[in-house]
Amino acid sequence: MARHIDYGTAAGRWAGLGPYYAMFPTGFADRVVREHTQAGDLVLDPFAGRGTAIFSAATQGRAGVGIEISPVGFVYAKAKLAAAEHDEVAHRVQEIGRVATAARYVESARALPPFFHRCFAAPVRRFLLAARDRLDWRRSATDRTAMAILLVYLHGNEGAALSNQMRQTKSMSPDYAIRWWKEHNARPPQVDPVDFLTSRLAWRYAKGTPECESSTVYFGNSMTVLPRIAARMARGDLRRAKLLFTSPPYYGVTNYHYDQWLRLWLLGGPAHAARNGNWLRGKFEHRANYETLLSEVFARAKRLLRRDATIYVRTDARKFTRETTLAVLRETFPTKDLVIRRRPVAGDTQTHLFGDFAKTAGEIDLILTS
Repeated sequence: MARHIDYGTAAGRWAGLGPYYAMFPTGFADRVVREHTQAGDLVLDPFAGRGTAIFSAATQGRAGVGIEISPVGFVYAKAKLAAAEHDEVAHRVQEIGRVATAARYVESARALPPFFHRCFAAPVRRFLLAARDRLDWRRSATDRTAMAILLVYLHGNEGAALSNQMRQTKSMSPDYAIRWWKEHNARPPQVDPVDFLTSRLAWRYAKGTPECESSTVYFGNSMTVLPRIAARMARGDLRRAKLLFTSPPYYGVTNYHYDQWLRLWLLGGPAHAARNGNWLRGKFEHRANYETLLSEVFARAKRLLRRDATIYVRTDARKFTRETTLAVLRETFPTKDLVIRRRPVAGDTQTHLFGDFAKTAGEIDLILTS
């Protein structure tokens, strides 16, 4: 159950940064971290998403290490854990606004596919192209924070985002969006992107930035990043984790690339919604690959844990995902005691918003302890 977020604190204002699919409720993450760790412990999440588990650990006196394969989730997570100073980010937004008036961006904005002309006003298109070109979100904390704020408001409800009317969590298909906008005579908002983002920055920073223990999120594939973290532990640079707290992707539910194509474009991806063919960034519809992913990630993660560590996994309650995850965990941690907590869905799910009205089995929590 999600709790009311306290926007009167810095942690509250930054905790929810980034609309993202299948994210942990903030209150749930806080409770799990408090229940299974003490101050100074390390929390590990190899499927970090937008970094909710790691952020919860970092703001409660624990350290966190996460891994995320999507650049969208990575940008959100890193920005929350180490946000740049407000004035630096605001200045960078203004710089991008000035650069966006250059002839190269005027011409490239005109050359964008029809979707972008229907979605964004010309000044916004120019600003987005300049941000896409100039913001070094991989290496610069200032640029990453600016990009994170821009990603949040890239698209959403009319008046609350830079785009024409669109869902905030999911990037819609260009053909579908254009048809909908034509049918509803919807036009992109005439908005100054610098003024718009400056006001959003003021709200986000109004309570400052959260105090976080030293924590990080790696950008990449857990199967290759986890051995790198293990090497750090072997050198004594990092202690072993007391809590493995994660939610792996659910089998066959959402395509994490296709459903974020517009934000991925802003981060340097293609200007269309084509599927990328990489199963690690897709919908996880191949059963053998899905089982292999879980087996290899949990086996590698086990080497990073203390003997008395708790493994807390939230997953889909549908039969294949549930049984596969349960079997992998039992094989990987055969000496641990298992508790299963069912989390039925009380209301509409996120997939309901996208037209899926099928009855859902909800979620389950698999908790393994010594």
